[in-house]
This record gives sequence, C-alpha cells and structure tokens, in this order.
Amino acid sequence: MTLSWLLAPLSSWLAFLLSAAVRHRSSQSTSLQEGLVAKTSLSSPPWPEVPKLPDPVEEAKYHAELVQKVNGMISAGEYGRLFAVVHFASKQWKVTSEDLIMMDNVLEAECGDRIRLEKVLLVGADDFTLIGRPLLGKDLVRVEATVIEKTESWPKIHMRFWKRHNYQRKKIIRNPQTVLRINTIEIYPCLS
Repeated sequence: MTLSWLLAPLSSWLAFLLSAAVRHRSSQSTSLQEGLVAKTSLSSPPWPEVPKLPDPVEEAKYHAELVQKVNGMISAGEYGRLFAVVHFASKQWKVTSEDLIMMDNVLEAECGDRIRLEKVLLVGADDFTLIGRPLLGKDLVRVEATVIEKTESWPKIHMRFWKRHNYQRKKIIRNPQTVLRINTIEIYPCLS
C-alpha cells in the first residue's frame, strides 16, 4: 500500500521524460535532414535552367545534312505547294500562288504589268520552311505578281458637327486601291 502512492507520481514523471526525449530526438532529426526544404519562390532562381548546349561539331554536321536534304527536295521538285510571307506596301502578306491581294495605296505600275516582290521574309512548304534574317536572298526565292485592277475604295463619310454652333463639315474620303494576283512562287536549290 505504501508503495503505490510512491510509484504513481514516479510513473507519470518517467512517462513525461520519455515523451520529451522522443520529441527532442524527432525535432533534431527533422532539422538535420537536408532534403526536406520547402519549395518556395526564393528557393530556386526565377529563370529556367539552361540546358547544356550541343557540341558545335555535331551541330555543324546536322546542319550540313539538313541543308543537303532540303536542297535535294528543291532540286527534285518534291515540296508541294509553296507559300511565302512578303513585305509589300508597308504590310506583311502571307501568299500562295493564284492569291489576290488588295492594297490601299497607289502603285506606279499599270494594269496588266508583271512585278516582282523582292522583300521575301519567309518561304515554306509541307516539309520545310526557310526563314530570312530579315530577308531571303533574291537568288533563292522569286515571287511574281500581276496588277489586275486599280480602283478607289467605297466612299467613307467623315462628318464633324458641333451642336448649337451652326457648324457642320462633311468630307467624303475615297482611297485608291490596287489589286494584285500572285502568279508564281519559285525557289532555287542554292542553300548554304
């Protein structure tokens, strides 16, 4: 009987010490582990990781094979229907053969004249695309067009009016327009 009142506080005290030791050991083990760092916006740099650059020798070899393959396709004529992006009349136009272009400005050429669009930014087909930096060479691509029609646009009315001032001004605006038909897009196998 006398021992029970002595052992009860002792057992609770031992249980408290044991749980404190376990808590201390678990807190030390988690603080020492290096892999348990929370992922935040500051734990890694904001830019993406740069992949390793390819070997210049292998890249040159791959480039030569690709140029040879594209030159072979062009010389054999196995590329299908071509498209081009040309810079003309202060705009960029994506065109294929037999397309019509309506531009809002005056051309010096007369109706029926054939013109050559020389500022070619890009030429492509089903299997390849050639991109200029900024333009493709004149010896590589030839885009020809014919002037079909030279007209004026529909009349646009520009009206200015101030209420209670007896002020009205009316201006009718007609812009000149030119219609072109793209005749041919030709490409020559002289890539380097």
